[in-house]
Amino acid sequence: MLARKYFCWYALFYCFLFLTGCKSKSSVVKKGPAEQVIPVKIDTIIKTVIVHDTVPKLSIGEHKVWTLGKMGSHAGMRQETAIHYDIRKPNYVIIHHTAQNSLDQTIRTFQVEHTKVSSHYVIGRDGVIVQMLNDYVRGWHAGLSKWGTITDLNSISIGIELDNNGREAFPDEQIAALLVVLDTLKTNYGIPTANFIGHADIAPARKNDPSVFFPWKKLADRGFGIWYNPAELVTAPDTFNPIDALKIIGYDTSNLKAAIIAFKRKFVINDVSPELTVYDKSILYNLYLKY
Repeated sequence: MLARKYFCWYALFYCFLFLTGCKSKSSVVKKGPAEQVIPVKIDTIIKTVIVHDTVPKLSIGEHKVWTLGKMGSHAGMRQETAIHYDIRKPNYVIIHHTAQNSLDQTIRTFQVEHTKVSSHYVIGRDGVIVQMLNDYVRGWHAGLSKWGTITDLNSISIGIELDNNGREAFPDEQIAALLVVLDTLKTNYGIPTANFIGHADIAPARKNDPSVFFPWKKLADRGFGIWYNPAELVTAPDTFNPIDALKIIGYDTSNLKAAIIAFKRKFVINDVSPELTVYDKSILYNLYLKY
C-alpha cells in the first residue's frame, strides 16, 4: 500500500511538470488586438537552434504560424557553440497589392494552411499596419521570381502587401503608413535605394502588382526606388541596347514582352503595350545611366 501511495504522488508530480512544460512552450506566442500574431524574438530562436537544436512550434489557436524545428545541424557531428555570429538580414523590399477585398481577408489568407503564402507586413486602406512575420524570417511572398542573378528573392527580402484590389487608387493614409515602414526598414537594415521594387518587377510573366495606380515616383522622391528625371530625357543613342538595359536594371528578359510590359506599367503608366517607343527608350536610357 505504501509503495502504491508513493507511486501516485510521483505520478501527480510528473504530470504537473509535464503540464508546466507545455505551458511554457505555448507562451512563446502572445495574442494582441484581433488575435494578432507576435512571433518569438528572432535572437531567442537562433540561440535555441544553436544550443538546443530544437524550436517549439509557434501557433495561435488553430493557425500554424511558422515552425523551425530541427534545422541547420547535422547528426553524428560534434556540436559546439560559437559566440560570434549574425543572423541574415533583408536586402530587398518587395511591394504587392493583395487583390483581395479587405485587410481581414488577407490576414486570414496568411493564416490558413492550404494557401502557402505569407508576407511580413499588410497595410490597410486606412493606414493600419499589421506585422505578420519577423523581419529576419523568410516569408513566402515572391514565389517563382528573378531579379538580376537572384532567383530566390524570398530569402533576402521583406514582403509588404497593400490592401488593394488592383483596380483602384491607393489612399493617402495607406501610402503614408507604407513610407513609415519603408523608412524604418531602410534605416534598420541599410537597404539600398534601388532595392525597393514591386512584385511585377521580379515576376513580370505572372504578376502585375502593384498596379499602375501605385505612386512609385512618390516613393522614389523619398529614397525608396529609382525614378527617371524628366528634365534629363534625351533620345537614346543608336548604340543603346534596350534589352541589355532591362537586364542591367534587373528584369528577367526571358519573356521579353512581359518584361517590357512590367517596365512600362511602372514607369510609363499610360501605355502598357509590349513594344518600346522612342519615348519609352528615352526613359529606359535615363534609368540605365543610374545603374
